[in-house]
Amino acid sequence: VDETVKSGEATFYSRSRGGRWRKGETSGNRLRIVSIAVDCDNDALLLRVDPVGPACHRGTRSCFGNGEGALGVGRLGALERTIERRAKDAPEESWTAKLLAGGVKRIAQKVGEEGVECALAGAAGDRGELLNEAADLLYHLAVLLHTRGAAFDDVMNVLAARAKAREG
Repeated sequence: VDETVKSGEATFYSRSRGGRWRKGETSGNRLRIVSIAVDCDNDALLLRVDPVGPACHRGTRSCFGNGEGALGVGRLGALERTIERRAKDAPEESWTAKLLAGGVKRIAQKVGEEGVECALAGAAGDRGELLNEAADLLYHLAVLLHTRGAAFDDVMNVLAARAKAREG
């Protein structure tokens, strides 16, 4: 842990190497530390990292899959990566590419429309319709955040800061 904190990069104990090993020593695919959290029993760490290159030896972003099988909010990262690819590649058939080409005002308008539709579905009490409209809202919000160089993680950081301020 000390070496991870000092270097700012993830360092592990490797049974196969018989000692400490800093991720990326041989491949160059490092894990730069963003934050470290300790669990309630002080016996586990959660490292939030900014990967430099693939994190897994299989060439993927994660050793736990590509994100599509992630649970809960972990799926938002996969959505954001899809939006990034569509913005970069701009495939003709892509709704995301068309939306981005329409500009930020059009995207913001879609967020507003979907927000109203989500609220109306929630008021009407149809769970299925609410979930569909919420999905549309999250998608369009992700596109809007992308256009402004932001991500859901940034939004979660704002929420965490607000919660911390209320505790203090």
